[in-house]
Amino acid sequence: MNILPTIAESTDELEAIYRDLHAHPEIGFTEVRTSGIVADKLRAYGVDEVHTGLGKTGVVGIIRGKGQGNRRVGLRADMDALPIHETTGLEYASQTPGVMHACGHDSHTTMLLGAAKHLAATREFDGTAVVVFQPAEEGMGGAKLMLEEGLFEKFPCDEIFGMHNRPNGKPGTVGICKGEAMAGAAFFDIEIKGKGSHAARPDQSRDALMVASSLATKIHTIVARNIPAQEVLVLSVTQLNAGSAYNVVPENATLGGTIRYFKDDMYDLAAARMQSICDGMATMHDVDVTLTLRPAFDVLINDAELSDVYMDAAGDIVGADNLMPDEPPVTGSEDFADMLRVIPGAYCTVGHAGTMPLHNPEYVLDTSVLPIGASVMARVVEKRLPLTA
Repeated sequence: MNILPTIAESTDELEAIYRDLHAHPEIGFTEVRTSGIVADKLRAYGVDEVHTGLGKTGVVGIIRGKGQGNRRVGLRADMDALPIHETTGLEYASQTPGVMHACGHDSHTTMLLGAAKHLAATREFDGTAVVVFQPAEEGMGGAKLMLEEGLFEKFPCDEIFGMHNRPNGKPGTVGICKGEAMAGAAFFDIEIKGKGSHAARPDQSRDALMVASSLATKIHTIVARNIPAQEVLVLSVTQLNAGSAYNVVPENATLGGTIRYFKDDMYDLAAARMQSICDGMATMHDVDVTLTLRPAFDVLINDAELSDVYMDAAGDIVGADNLMPDEPPVTGSEDFADMLRVIPGAYCTVGHAGTMPLHNPEYVLDTSVLPIGASVMARVVEKRLPLTA
C-alpha cells in the first residue's frame, strides 16, 4: 500500500474526524455541524477559497496547484446520514437517536478532507482542484440543488470524481464499472379511495384494501411480462397501509415503492404500464386510484476514459493486483449521477474489511480505508493535472 505521505502522517487525525462525524450524524439539508467542521478544516489546511451555503449546507473548496494551468478537476463527497437507529455498540456510535451514518458518508467526507489537506500542503499539480462536499444525497436531491444554485457555473470543473466505501471484506481493493454503473431510481405512491363499511356488510363497501392488495400483485407482473429479458429493471412495492379496526372495511389505502432502471425508455415503459394498471383497477372496482411517480436519481454513467484514469491513479496507491476495473452494474442509486450528466467523470468503490451491508443498523466501517480513499482521490488530481518541467 502506497499511502501518500501527508495523508499517512494524518491517519490519527482522519480517524478522529471520522469518529466525531459518526457520533453526530445529520439528515440531509441539516448538516450544519458537519459542514461547519468541513469548512473549518479546509481553512486550517490552507485551502485557497472556502465557500459555504451552496445547496443549503454544501461546502466547496478551491486549491490552486504550483502550475499556472487552467484545467480544473473536481472531487466530491456526500455528508448526510440516514433515519436509522444505530445498534453497533461502538464507543463512537451515534449520539442522535434514530439517526445514523449507515452508508458511510462520514467516511467519504473524511477521505475528501484528507485529500484536500494533501493537495493544499503539496500543490504538486498544474491547475485547480475543486473539492465539493454535498448535502442530502439520500434521495433528497442535494446534487440537484447544488447544480440549480450554480455549482459548475461558480466553480467550473472539466471533470469530477466521486467515491463510495464498499463493505465487501476485501480491504484495499478499488473497483469501477464503465458506462451505466448505477441504476436510476424513482419512488411511487398510489392512493386508493373507495367506500368504507361495516366489516359484517362488505357488500356495502368499495374495498380499498382489496384493491391495494390486488394492485401490489399486478404491479409486480410488469417486469416479467413487459420488460425484455435482456434488460434490467427492478420494481418493488415496499409499503401497503390500510385499515384501523377489526370490524371496518377501510375506505382508503396507500401503496409505495421504487423503480430501479438503467435505461430511460425502460423506466418510461414501466411507468406507463403502472398507470394503465391503476386506471384499470379504478374502473373495475369503481374507486379512485391516483399514481404519483417521483424520479429521484438519474442513471450513473461513468465515462470510459476517465474510469481508466481513475483506476490508474488508484493503482498507484493500492497496486494493480487490487484493482477491479470491470465491475458489474448495481441497482443501487447515487445522485452523483446528476453531476455526471453535466460534466464527465467517474465514480469508484473502495473495499474494506466490513461485511455488514449498507443501510443496516449494525453497519460498521473499517477505518483503515480512510487514508486509502483519501490517497486515491488526491492522486487522481495529480495524475490529471501533472506538473511539467
